Amino acid sequence: MTQKLPDVHTRAEVIAEALPFMQRYDQEVVVIKYGGHAMGNKAAAEDFAEDVVLLELQGVKPIVVHGGGPQIGKMLDKLGIQSEFKGGLRVTDAATVEIVEMVLAGSINKQIVGWLSAEGGKAIGLCGKDGNMVTARKLTRTLRDPDSNIEKELDLGFVGDPHKVDRSVLDAVLKAELIPVLAPVAIGEDGQTYNVNADTFAGAIAGAMKAKRLLLLTDVPGVLDKNKNLIPELTVDQCRALIADGTVSGGMIPKIETCIYAIEQGVEGVVILDGKVPHAVLLELLTEHGAGTLITP
Repeated sequence: MTQKLPDVHTRAEVIAEALPFMQRYDQEVVVIKYGGHAMGNKAAAEDFAEDVVLLELQGVKPIVVHGGGPQIGKMLDKLGIQSEFKGGLRVTDAATVEIVEMVLAGSINKQIVGWLSAEGGKAIGLCGKDGNMVTARKLTRTLRDPDSNIEKELDLGFVGDPHKVDRSVLDAVLKAELIPVLAPVAIGEDGQTYNVNADTFAGAIAGAMKAKRLLLLTDVPGVLDKNKNLIPELTVDQCRALIADGTVSGGMIPKIETCIYAIEQGVEGVVILDGKVPHAVLLELLTEHGAGTLITP
């Protein structure tokens, strides 16, 4: 049975309903973090590219930050380089950071630029090292030994945290009406290359650019309550309470922490949403109901 398409009048009404949302984001910066897991589906990737190009054409200033954990893992396996994890984080030694930079700033970055170009957009691929855009510091983490209860510092190698963001390169790129696509690789004050978590990188960029929205596209619908139902909207205080009572746990905690950081830096709202949903970005920005969990001050 063939699906009946909406008639031209219905389509026109849908476009007209989006008008107030288009006006809300006109000339505003929207940072979109596109996760490595969300990239796996070709149709979803095409939808994502269409959404970003459409936003740019209507006057929004999108900045795409991408991850690539699964792709890095595959390349390391292919080259026979063993990955070690400490406290759930990949240890990035000298050999690994070289592969991380190659995959993130090379193949994945240019693949996304290609998708946007195929949809008629003008995109440019960059990483945090370009123009000293993002300066990182070595990330430090402590882990409590369950037997001795003693905390010890983890050496994660060349894993970094954003320290400073110079927005001059991004300002120039956006002024030229190009779509920046950023790989989360940064330079350290010590001259070393650092691998930065893509969520953290996106939060730092959004904060520096005083973005209207930061969208974290991931592989879950958003923040879920204890019954696994989507929570459509949260404040920063409610987020902290959900972490404290264990409702938010595991990999969602660093995402929520990134959201809180970005809002404290001046971002108006952060949304965690499922990047595999068709046209998730447009659903979130241009409809009344949105597509994930909106976190506000």
